[in-house]
Amino acid sequence: MKITSIDIIDVAGDFHSATSRWRPSVVRINTDEGISGYGEIGLAYGIGASGGIGMAHDLAGLLPGMDPMNNEAIWEKMLRKTFWGQGGGGIFSAAMSAIDIALWDIKGKALGVPVYKLLGGKCRERIRAYASQLQFGWGNGREKAMLVEPEEYAAAAQAAVADGYDALKVDVLAMDEHANWNQRDLKGPLSERVIDLGYRRLRAMRDAVGPNVDIIVEMHAFTSATAAIQFGQRIEELGVFYYEEPVMPLNPTLMRRIADRVNIPLAAGERIYWRWGYRPFLESGSLSVIQPDICTCGGITEVKKICDMAHIYDASVQIHVCGGPISTAAALHMEAAIPNFLIHELHRFSLLEFNRKMCTNDYMPVNGHYEIPEAPGIGQELTEETIASATVISVR
Repeated sequence: MKITSIDIIDVAGDFHSATSRWRPSVVRINTDEGISGYGEIGLAYGIGASGGIGMAHDLAGLLPGMDPMNNEAIWEKMLRKTFWGQGGGGIFSAAMSAIDIALWDIKGKALGVPVYKLLGGKCRERIRAYASQLQFGWGNGREKAMLVEPEEYAAAAQAAVADGYDALKVDVLAMDEHANWNQRDLKGPLSERVIDLGYRRLRAMRDAVGPNVDIIVEMHAFTSATAAIQFGQRIEELGVFYYEEPVMPLNPTLMRRIADRVNIPLAAGERIYWRWGYRPFLESGSLSVIQPDICTCGGITEVKKICDMAHIYDASVQIHVCGGPISTAAALHMEAAIPNFLIHELHRFSLLEFNRKMCTNDYMPVNGHYEIPEAPGIGQELTEETIASATVISVR
């Protein structure tokens, strides 16, 4: 089997996230045996999608004529034969990821098995999920709710629990008292006013759902180490499941500093790339939960290695998912196969009608749990209607 062409598909919707247009982008690799594989460039939100599309186009030029079953050789070629690849970075790694996922999709289809079987088979029959980003409300995903008052946070938590989730994630600091998202400075020592508002929001959620619902506190790395320690110590009594991205990942020693001072498990990883990026966090023991995104961290080939490396250090895995349905499908296969899986992220954007109609299958949890896809490959493809309305760049 040989790769004949690669399509880079810009699936831009009309929905806008808090920072930018919602813009999933997908790579489709085609072969001389008529099998095509799909992978997602994990830059659907924030600024960066156009960079990922351009990088995928450049990397695609390496592929024609290669055997798509040789994913290890192709991954290494992308890393070593591009010069800039060895410098890493999210844009480069996201483009690699989409190509790698598409190769695994081809492999599974060619062999007639779901990808999880190629990764070692099932370690579990269902995938527990949590409702993510409740500071924007909970519902069908389209409402641009900006929650301010503690009772609004409590109502969103109750709505998610009513939908069957027994785990939630929320950022209670970044929304100011005027419903402005990520507009105030959370670096350095925080004022008591800011800390108290975040505490009361989280307290209201805990009181509303009781002690048997896990609550993850998301910080988005908006806080510096000092601020993260202040707030983390204040919320310890509320039974936080884990404390996510309390500080940016570019200085691993800061994460260790927070871990030494806050008695809550720390999580991070959506902006950490490849084994080399994870190594200092695992060796220092600062992270209890790692959160690699398969669509930005090097694809299935690389993330499986990262998860196995984390297992040596007793770190659990929550795959980061904030993208289109191809991102979700790839995550479910990895989560089914690894022994150190913890929980799956269901971002509220996954509930968008645009997202749910983008692909051939609508994988959604029932009572807070996903079934594992059983179709060959990753079990997810763009619909013909989605492709027809998208911008497509082809490399032959």
